[in-house]
Amino acid sequence: MIKKIFFLTAFLLFKFYLFANPIVDLINKAGDASDYPDANLLVVFDSTKVIVQETGLSYIYTHKLFKIFTPKGAKNKSVIKYGYDPLSAYAEIQKVIIYRKDGEIEELNMENILDYPAPARGIYWGAKEKMIEVGRLEPGDAVEVFLFKKGFTYALLYDDEKYIPPMKGHFYDIIEFWSNDPVKIKVYQVIIPKDKPLQYEFYNGEVQSSLVFVDDKMIYTFTKKDIFPFKREPRMVANSDVAPKLLMSTSPDWKAKSLWFYGVNEDFGSFESTPEIDAKVNEILTGAKDEMDSISRLTHWVADEIRYSGISMGEGEGYTLHNGEMNFTDRCGVCKDKAGMLITMLRAAGFESYAAMTMAGSRIDYIPADQFNHSITIVKLSDGKYRLLDPTWVPFVRELWSSREQQQNYLMGLPEGADLDITPISPPENHYLNIYGTSKILPDGTLEGEFTLDAEGQSDATVRVIFTYYYKSQWETNIEKELLKISPYAQIVNMDYTNPADYLSTPVKIKIKYIIPEYAIVTEKEIIFTPLIASNIFKRAMYHLYFNTDLEERKYAFRDRCSRLVELNETIIVPENAKSARLPYTKSIGNDITAFDGGIEQEGKTIKLFEKIKLGKRIYEPKDWEMYRKVVAAQKEFAEQPIILKIEN
Repeated sequence: MIKKIFFLTAFLLFKFYLFANPIVDLINKAGDASDYPDANLLVVFDSTKVIVQETGLSYIYTHKLFKIFTPKGAKNKSVIKYGYDPLSAYAEIQKVIIYRKDGEIEELNMENILDYPAPARGIYWGAKEKMIEVGRLEPGDAVEVFLFKKGFTYALLYDDEKYIPPMKGHFYDIIEFWSNDPVKIKVYQVIIPKDKPLQYEFYNGEVQSSLVFVDDKMIYTFTKKDIFPFKREPRMVANSDVAPKLLMSTSPDWKAKSLWFYGVNEDFGSFESTPEIDAKVNEILTGAKDEMDSISRLTHWVADEIRYSGISMGEGEGYTLHNGEMNFTDRCGVCKDKAGMLITMLRAAGFESYAAMTMAGSRIDYIPADQFNHSITIVKLSDGKYRLLDPTWVPFVRELWSSREQQQNYLMGLPEGADLDITPISPPENHYLNIYGTSKILPDGTLEGEFTLDAEGQSDATVRVIFTYYYKSQWETNIEKELLKISPYAQIVNMDYTNPADYLSTPVKIKIKYIIPEYAIVTEKEIIFTPLIASNIFKRAMYHLYFNTDLEERKYAFRDRCSRLVELNETIIVPENAKSARLPYTKSIGNDITAFDGGIEQEGKTIKLFEKIKLGKRIYEPKDWEMYRKVVAAQKEFAEQPIILKIEN
């Protein structure tokens, strides 16, 4: 009896402490898998507190609680990872507690934390990950995590004060209020000195916010409840363009950031030339015809001769560009190294040139938080206008600034300062793809013919890849593959093409003479075939054809690779006794941005195909989808609806 009373008392005490624990209470009240049918786990809460010092140094405390719903969710949290760059931040996993569904509570031994190099590809700057193994979890379990970080994640300057942000005394942050997993509540709080006014804006949604004064501090708190993953749409813009986010900055405006960016690089001596660089510049510019020819030569030399490969090079990482001597000696680097090398060479040639920052892949909003991931070059022309140059994106590309970066925000680092700007739309005529040919259908269904492909701008770049990214021994095989995608029986009789390495002199041109046995289906009464040019040969240069047009409406903006103009023409000779039974209908649709005009006509034994597709920009609004979709569908129709000819005996 006494033994029973002891166990009963122990059980009641256990229940008391179990439910007295506020974390256990939150876990129990959070709901279960039936409340979140599509979720693998639930973020019960995600809380971050940032304490900002006078220097701008930040202490970041993060507290999260996860509840596991599925085996996949359990696997997701079987290891806790915390990424950081040791050159600009100090990080700790302070505590991890497991709450088993059977009531057991286990705190992990922090001596088991490992510190590994972070996975990297292309850029090896020494980023690391703190990690600890949680081990096997079961649906119903929960994991509580405490993290600490000191420093920042955006950039490293050349100072010894490694944890203080580049703009000393300033604070800025970008906080994502979206998640791949549902979140019950997310709280972000900043405690900052009163003499550092902080401007902020919340984008793409609403958030509860407050500001209170405590002694000499201001405390900003932002809270959002019930955050659910949003469903992405194919080819949509970046998450940060459409999902809820908070931007904060003590920097007064973009001009202040521009002046700072200009100053730190000039102070560091990033663009000082050397006798060796001067000699190479003189060599490159020998025979240059004019201003733009000189700029083009230097841009493409840097684009082609400085390999993209990022390794830690000591002083001058992040927003401070490495000096020209280092870049010229190493002949490798990331975007800022290529941009800096070009600035150095342009200045050595007598041009006025500076660095600029941009964000490849997403929008930059107007709060001057550091929304940058890419560095480029600007040069001042003799007419006083600035010209954008990007040696990172134009190796073996005829452009000086890649039009895959049109409608993209950028900030120039100028001595007079600059505001945030955006790159203009590049007209589709600058990126044409023309394929025109003649062919003959023989009575046995064999197709004989030839065609010529011409391309310019980004269309040129897409086609030229079959040469520039491969060994010379593979060039003709790559061309042959384009025909084999249309028919496995295709045979190339003859081919000719412009010199792929001489990309500045002339746009790419490919001429092919071919024969394809059994191309047309021939019966006693009919000949059935699709014109070769309409079959979307060299589809690689028509990125829009990879869009799935089944989606009827779009909620979010979407993006193509580039604006483009496609013109397809073919003249087909058919047997004398073949008369049209069904031809795809002529179609003309469109507006000022996106349009399709095409048709097939027959006169005697001659059939003529024509298609013209205009896609007027890179980033489209949801309202543009209806017409874009119709234009893409129209081109696909011409490729999918065969010509049927009736044989008359």
